[in-house]
Amino acid sequence: MEKLDKPKQEKPEVKDRKGRRISDHPAEEKCRAVLSVWTEKRKPGEVCREMGVAWSLLNHWQNRAMEGMLLALQPRVAMEKAVALTPRLAVLLERKSNAGAMKKLERRLVRLQEAAAKPGESREIGA
Repeated sequence: MEKLDKPKQEKPEVKDRKGRRISDHPAEEKCRAVLSVWTEKRKPGEVCREMGVAWSLLNHWQNRAMEGMLLALQPRVAMEKAVALTPRLAVLLERKSNAGAMKKLERRLVRLQEAAAKPGESREIGA
């Protein structure tokens, strides 16, 4: 008896610059997949088989869709014309700026003044 091999459906593998596989599904297709699961029209396993993706990837799409909805539905706050910085970037910029150096100098000045105010101590406090 001869075994008949089923022809495998070869999908062109798309990779990014770092060599990781990326999804070749357009955003609209991802939206339809997530919405069909959320409206319970189809089961997650069914969607995964049809699209040829792992359940974890479908779950990732669902999480991103939920985050996107939450962000889109947040009340809009009037932003200043200046570019908003992330807290981490603001701290890094503060450290590098003159204001950060001035704060250090101000603290040292306060320590020196406190030491000078105490009678009997004439030595300078190091930085």
